[in-house]
Amino acid sequence: MKPQDLLFAPTHEWIHVEKDGGKAVGTVGISAFAVEQLSDLVFLELPEVGRQVKAGESLGEIESVKSVSDIYSPVSGEVIEVNSGLPDKLETLQEDAFGAGWIVKLKVADESELDKLLDYAAYQKQCEEAG
Repeated sequence: MKPQDLLFAPTHEWIHVEKDGGKAVGTVGISAFAVEQLSDLVFLELPEVGRQVKAGESLGEIESVKSVSDIYSPVSGEVIEVNSGLPDKLETLQEDAFGAGWIVKLKVADESELDKLLDYAAYQKQCEEAG
């Protein structure tokens, strides 16, 4: 996926939404900027399939040698799939954060929440300001 086609949460999660049988399904991951800031990744905790989450709620944790960070859901919904191979291949996040490094797929509960997210240009500006 191209970062320009994604929406971003201020907390560095991205979402790509597609329609599946009339329902919005969002693929969620963390940005390349976030992966770079975390650096040496050592652990990833994924949520359970079927879990209901609210926008801004923790989906799981990612740990590097220097910190532990929550991964927040950019929108409310139900976890319908997890990238189960990712915890054993964390290098995928560094190699392809916007593709093979996806973390979960959510059945989006409220599509209007997508309007609160940042487009790529606004997210890039936020990253530049953060350094």
